[in-house]
Amino acid sequence: MIKSLFPEEACWKLTPSDLVFLWEECKRCFYLKLVDHFDRPRMAMPKIFTVIDSKMKDCLINERTERISSQLPSGIVKFGEKWIESKPISLKNHSTSCYIRGKLDAVVAFDDGSYGVIDFKTSRPSAAHADVYFKQLNAYAYSLQNAALGKLSLSPVTRLGLLIFEPELFVHNGGGSATMAGSLSWIEVRQDPQVFLRLLDNVLDVLERVEAPEADPECGWCNYLKRGVQA
Repeated sequence: MIKSLFPEEACWKLTPSDLVFLWEECKRCFYLKLVDHFDRPRMAMPKIFTVIDSKMKDCLINERTERISSQLPSGIVKFGEKWIESKPISLKNHSTSCYIRGKLDAVVAFDDGSYGVIDFKTSRPSAAHADVYFKQLNAYAYSLQNAALGKLSLSPVTRLGLLIFEPELFVHNGGGSATMAGSLSWIEVRQDPQVFLRLLDNVLDVLERVEAPEADPECGWCNYLKRGVQA
């Protein structure tokens, strides 16, 4: 697709998950998905992680934060699995704009009137998770505080983080029944709207190119397509 064919009012839809994974993995694949509507084949996710995630949400919605983590201010977990959408985001020196749309896991309503965004994970806790999911959680926070008309709007958002379940124990209860137990860890993610907007500035730089950028050398999908062309 040629940049000159973009209408000046073009507004790209960005999903928080694409900003975390696709953008970091390969700028070419990101460009092809949004500009040329040529997406990678979907990879199958093991259903067990979806089940665990769903059960965590069912259990923790309406739970007091004091019972979840001592690192969180007093409040209650609310608004499980809500769609969010931001207003159009226009940045200097760009002919197009963008907006954020996605679905968050849960929001905490703190007793002081502020809010927090939680994303549930099943994994071994690591400080590196805070950097990996910075873009996703900041996208949620920005959208809640700059919501499109009629979309979920909450402000101020003061805390972002991951609630990570690490399975540690399997108990056989007999009679065909078993229980899995483990620990819950809170990983704080910093909120920085200026860094997030600089990311979007870089994203628009890529999307407004005349041609797709070069593939990441480690991109398995681009390497697969290249081998197919050469065969």
